[in-house]
Amino acid sequence: MKLAKLSLVAMVVAGLASSSFAASDTLADAFKNGKVTGELRAWYFDRDTGDQNDGTLTKGNADLFSTGVMLSYVTDSFYGLSLGTTFQSSSAPFADKDAKNLYATDMYGSGAVLSEAYITYTIGKTTAKVGRQFIASPLVNSSGTSMFKEAFQAAVLINTDLPNTTLVAGYSDKFQGKTSDYDGSVAGEDSKAPSFKKEAVFYGTGASNVFGFDGAYTAAAINTSITNLTLIGQYLFVNDVEFTNGGDANVFYAEGNYVVPLSNMKLLFDATYRGSRTSNATFDGFHVEGDMYQGRVGFKELAGFNASFAYSTVSSGQSVLLGAGNGPTTYTAPLIKGADVTSGANTDAYKVEVGYDFAKVGVAGLKVLGQYVKINQDASSVAVGAILNNASSDTKTKYWEGQLAYDIPSLKGLTLSLEYEDAKKEDTATVNSNEMRFRANYKF
Repeated sequence: MKLAKLSLVAMVVAGLASSSFAASDTLADAFKNGKVTGELRAWYFDRDTGDQNDGTLTKGNADLFSTGVMLSYVTDSFYGLSLGTTFQSSSAPFADKDAKNLYATDMYGSGAVLSEAYITYTIGKTTAKVGRQFIASPLVNSSGTSMFKEAFQAAVLINTDLPNTTLVAGYSDKFQGKTSDYDGSVAGEDSKAPSFKKEAVFYGTGASNVFGFDGAYTAAAINTSITNLTLIGQYLFVNDVEFTNGGDANVFYAEGNYVVPLSNMKLLFDATYRGSRTSNATFDGFHVEGDMYQGRVGFKELAGFNASFAYSTVSSGQSVLLGAGNGPTTYTAPLIKGADVTSGANTDAYKVEVGYDFAKVGVAGLKVLGQYVKINQDASSVAVGAILNNASSDTKTKYWEGQLAYDIPSLKGLTLSLEYEDAKKEDTATVNSNEMRFRANYKF
């Protein structure tokens, strides 16, 4: 299994794939020639936050074993039309009270949900996809790190008429989180499968990151006109978002990826800008009008090795909205903790990453990854709580991350992965925390 940043390119591929094959002659044939895919999951998590179990969410030490099924069906194309559905289910029958509370917002939620139910239509080089769907883009992104993958009720339009250019436009009015308690609306022990609501996770705003909204619009472009250079831009407008007291939120993204091919490896140079603004000038209390600048240099395909160094910095006194859903990421995001810890006001972050593909020594499917992340967030001059994702005192956090993943060649479709994170946070006190995740996935 390869863990990589979900990109706008991935969304384009997903959007076009269902209509790129030969069409059926009749509607009956379109259904008969449809494709069924699925995934069986058995996941185990162990989390220690460094705090004592006190019956509240986000604190304590507990483990959780969950099993799940993801089942998808997509019809063949009929005059450019096709239908698709994805059903997700999860069960954690052995979870105790501590586990139910600790994992209520992200991992624990037994039940089932129809996460995808969409129709696509393709004419020429334009595809429209309408309905419940998974979305992968820098600013609107369905996180798949939990048993239930996040989804959006949306309409997405993709066009590739311009040479070396992909244009995307989209609208969403509902969101499905990871569990029914992703927004803290139910007691932890009562968390179940998620449902679609007129609210969304606005990632990058800290722990309290779920707000109602009245429709979100996005536009994006990918251009590869210059050899070895990929340029990506995206804009997200969220109407009447709750945390702006009736105002709107604007989120911006720009990225450039340049590859230098050499005889024995490829050099990588990446740069990204993220920014957010709100339209309600009277609502300055949350201070999410920040800018984030990121840079990364690295290499890959050097005798099986890849490595990179990344840096990011955020405005003083202003945090940055990363986007909708828990999927948006940054170059300096820790493997397990995620990008939220890098987007707060007054934050500088550094990450060193090294990976190796054992196929180079004859062990196909086996990969290892290691990360070291250092995050410094200075206290803000305004009152505590006035800035979303704020630090009340100067904070330094170090993360050591590791991942071992194995696609078993003799059992095609079966992937095993093990991830571990060790964190040490220092502010007015020192808190040590850690988390382990084991996943067994079988795709068919």
